[in-house]
Amino acid sequence: MTYTHNPADHPLLDSSEADFLRDVVAFAREEVAPGAAERDSIEKGQLDWETVRKGHALGLLRMAIPRDFGGLGLSQLGIALTLEELAAADPGMALVFGATGLFQTPLLICENPRLQEKYLPAFLGPDPVLACNAVAEQLNGTDLVLPQQAPYAQDMTSARRSGGEYLLNGTKRYITNAPVATYATIMANLDDSGSTGLTCFVTELEQDGVTRGEIHDKVGYRTAPAGELILENARVPEENVIGDERGGWDLNVAIGNLTRVTCAAVSTGIARHALDRAVAWAGTRRQGGRLLFEHQMSARKLADMSARVSAARALYLDAVLKADTVIPTPAYEPAVAKLVADRAAIDNADAAMGLIGAAAFQREDGMDRVLRDAYGPRIYEGSPEALALVITGELFGVPEVR
Repeated sequence: MTYTHNPADHPLLDSSEADFLRDVVAFAREEVAPGAAERDSIEKGQLDWETVRKGHALGLLRMAIPRDFGGLGLSQLGIALTLEELAAADPGMALVFGATGLFQTPLLICENPRLQEKYLPAFLGPDPVLACNAVAEQLNGTDLVLPQQAPYAQDMTSARRSGGEYLLNGTKRYITNAPVATYATIMANLDDSGSTGLTCFVTELEQDGVTRGEIHDKVGYRTAPAGELILENARVPEENVIGDERGGWDLNVAIGNLTRVTCAAVSTGIARHALDRAVAWAGTRRQGGRLLFEHQMSARKLADMSARVSAARALYLDAVLKADTVIPTPAYEPAVAKLVADRAAIDNADAAMGLIGAAAFQREDGMDRVLRDAYGPRIYEGSPEALALVITGELFGVPEVR
């Protein structure tokens, strides 16, 4: 195709970020993309450690860690562009690296030097170390991300003081990287009921009291293993509280506003991949004596697909500008970006499937994976319905509805 997206050309990247993005482009296209179909069919809970090691050597597990600590110190712009590129190759691999970054995010937001010095160096060594952020539960989804719903949380993972530590009890579910992670940030409740006492704890998973539970057999994103974390009097020292006791709600909002930007970038990558597949097909397939893209109806489909990618990217780049320059990160722009990009991924995957037709309906073609992956982003870090509450709250000046 004539049009190409080169993330390294973005004018707001510094020279080191631009060089890194060039390496990311090569890694995504030469290392990640060729193995996407094989990773999609591996046994649940398994991980392509070889590709993870190569990504770690590139710096994908230390993107957000400050340069003073030995990380890359990327801007949110650099991270978002990186995740779009990875997602265009295999969104599950973007999730593996992104979930580890999500563990690091509260440590970076709260700027606790002791916790940073204790846990961030693990991601700088020669071997890859993965982590996760454990919020969701079997009975609790938006009851853990919408403060007005906090009293209604059921059987919430609890934390109670015991001397100089906390004992955590409960089950976290649908957690990306849970089967393979070494560390987790875990949201637990200090109050007797609901989730009104939400508090964030840094937890080491290789300890008594922590069990890896069910490994989920996901429809999409099969590259990124996900599962349960079962906590039975898991001990966490009191100094491992991130922020303050009962500060989990404010921390969740801050994390969500940041991660919705990168989630929108992942969705944009999926939408772009679907567009690339459709363009490749329409540029070689002939019907009625003409190439497919020369037919008016097909041209309209391709134009709409291209517009969705450009619109989704423009919105997440607008949101990422706010994330890099405004403290705290505003809620409106990331929510809008994710809402639009998530829909773009689904609509483009559907359009590509229809345009390619019978060939795309064969398993060996790989379009089924794109279609399945496209539905993943609309579930995590804010469903469309949850995003709608954030957006309308901002429109009406009542952010407390979040």
